[in-house]
Amino acid sequence: MNSREILAINLKYYRYKFNLSQEKFAEKLNSTLSYINQLENCRRKPTLELLDKFANKIGVSSAELITYDKKHVITNNRIDKKITKSK
Repeated sequence: MNSREILAINLKYYRYKFNLSQEKFAEKLNSTLSYINQLENCRRKPTLELLDKFANKIGVSSAELITYDKKHVITNNRIDKKITKSK
């Protein structure tokens, strides 16, 4: 798994955690729907500055956005039920 795939997993996780559409998530991050879609589909690579900006906006470290955590994997457009129950 490469860093783009890990970032995509984590962005989707935080978006679902906040119960936001891609459009609303883009607004929260002061970004565009198109850019968020491209990141979530591994078609773009953000700069380090942008990673820091996104991380600050959602309250995590930039390292957390690029670190794989199997608990962040989304299945069927929902956070895995095991994850939701354990929190």
